[in-house]
Amino acid sequence: MSPPEEPPVVAAGAPVDAGIAEVVTQLERRLHALGAGQDQRRAFLGTYLRMTATIGQAVAGGVFEDPGWVRRWDVAFVGHFLAAHDADVAGGDVPRPWRLAFAADPALPTLVHLLLDLNAHVNYDLPLAVLAVISDEDFEDAAVMASRHRDHERVDALIASRVAAEGELLPASTRLRRRLLAPLDRWSSRRFLSAARRQVWANAVDLHRARQQGADAYRTRLAELDVLASAKIVDLLRPGPVLLRLALVGFGVRLPPA
Repeated sequence: MSPPEEPPVVAAGAPVDAGIAEVVTQLERRLHALGAGQDQRRAFLGTYLRMTATIGQAVAGGVFEDPGWVRRWDVAFVGHFLAAHDADVAGGDVPRPWRLAFAADPALPTLVHLLLDLNAHVNYDLPLAVLAVISDEDFEDAAVMASRHRDHERVDALIASRVAAEGELLPASTRLRRRLLAPLDRWSSRRFLSAARRQVWANAVDLHRARQQGADAYRTRLAELDVLASAKIVDLLRPGPVLLRLALVGFGVRLPPA
């Protein structure tokens, strides 16, 4: 399916859906609880809560075909980040993609940290969030799945509409770099959204099929997703121009054939 030509319009200051407002509040609490020396985590949390609020405004504004489903999906998606963040703060067990992202050198540019966290969240958490809110019955209903996929694409368009605004909130040196690389950034964003539509959705379908085969098959496929998402984080940490690398190879990961 092709993406919407224009992102859904969300009025500035529009009300946020009550269910999503609750997770925005939880993100705000984690943001305010961060201590000194956690500027990189603060940058991602700030960006993430603003993007989540934008989705909440779209849900309240009737942008989606099934706003109740998008609400459940977004709450599940945010829940994965909150679980990883809280476990990391408490010194507990954190999924490997997040562990690698959280452990990255604090001296790395803010933009790199944002990309690391975004990759962990999209490549590892997003297929799990999609899987959590689509039942086995829904997977077998072509009309329902088409509707779910269209709403999934609308979320992508909303995130794309926030990219420029978020770029202006980065540190001044990073904003300058973004302006110099603006055409590359736009291409990278398009590649990211395309990968999110194709690869995240396809990975969720593959995990669904594995889940139908039993717990062992599901654990095997989940472990494969863990390896792929973690390898992407390691690749982003290699020396060199991260934006150029992402423009060439994309953001996403794809599970191999079963």
